[in-house]
Amino acid sequence: MKRDSQTDRLARSPIHLLHRAGQCAGDIFHAEMKDGDLTPRQLAVLMTVAGNEGLSQTGLVERTGIDRSTLADIVRRLQRKGLLQRRRTKEDARAYAVKLTDEGRKLLRSAEPLSRRVDERILEALPARQREQFIEELLAIVDTLQKISPSR
Repeated sequence: MKRDSQTDRLARSPIHLLHRAGQCAGDIFHAEMKDGDLTPRQLAVLMTVAGNEGLSQTGLVERTGIDRSTLADIVRRLQRKGLLQRRRTKEDARAYAVKLTDEGRKLLRSAEPLSRRVDERILEALPARQREQFIEELLAIVDTLQKISPSR
């Protein structure tokens, strides 16, 4: 099959490659989590809250990079599942402080080893000597792009 220039361009497009890598990583995540009924972004929120109990939803947006409306939906879903609780903050009656419930802590304890395994499986695609550099390059891309992204 002959490749055309558009196909070649797509095959080397950073946005396309990042999207495809994200899809593959998501597939690995769901395979490892099996019946966990948890998405990668939900896990990111739980992990962030665990390290920052009482953080506001605005703080969660800043730390996770998840947009406000999506984050609010994730928090509502996790709250309905009994994994998070929200309370109005004393400093700002409009803001919510988010905390893990006991059930949320329990789920996070069981999900963390699986999450580490997902990371390992993703990084296994690279030789060991390239893995740390790959992470550093991803961090540089994210750091630079979030500074210029209109929605962040």
